[in-house]
Amino acid sequence: MKGSTVAWIVLGTVLVTVALTWWALRTYLYASGFEPVELSPKEERQLDAKLRALGYQPAPEPVKGAGRESDEAWLRPEVYREEAGRRTLYFTERELNALIANNRDLARRLAVDLSDDRVSVRALVRVDPDFPILGGKTLRVSGGVEMAFRNGRPVVRLLGVSLMGVPIPSAWLGGLKNVDLISEFGDAGGFWDAFARGVEGIQVEEGRLKLTLRE
Repeated sequence: MKGSTVAWIVLGTVLVTVALTWWALRTYLYASGFEPVELSPKEERQLDAKLRALGYQPAPEPVKGAGRESDEAWLRPEVYREEAGRRTLYFTERELNALIANNRDLARRLAVDLSDDRVSVRALVRVDPDFPILGGKTLRVSGGVEMAFRNGRPVVRLLGVSLMGVPIPSAWLGGLKNVDLISEFGDAGGFWDAFARGVEGIQVEEGRLKLTLRE
């Protein structure tokens, strides 16, 4: 093989390596923020109603002919009632991402995707400046969780977590990959036990989450 041919091969290899390195750095270490989801006024009203059904008041409710109701106006004597229909809630993918966008710490750093029996998350994680090599960089982390309702109980199963596009071994996740967290920890008290006892149904489909609460 001629010396000029070898030189071109070496040069080509160097150029490809540089290009791949540049792409990896731009994609994984210098990731830009996600575009926040903005709801229309109608979508905002629908989301506010769903949050109030959960006991959370994101903004004062409007009163006909009197503008928005203040906290002081809402705090009045009134008979407590529960409506069975309010125990079933629907959240769209856009609504969940809009809630994230309203959080100062999570805005432009977290995105949620809803598909059949699956909730997927993408996050931009800033590395502590004092951390070796990657300090001060922003990494791309993604993960997925199966969410369903079978045999009278919720199913919450960690499908996996990837860092910079590389799946993390189950051992590094505490052995929890592909483990149903409800079955594993639901009988031991604590959060997962309370969660399982408070949920009557979960259905995740393309772009929508349906949640039914128990009495």
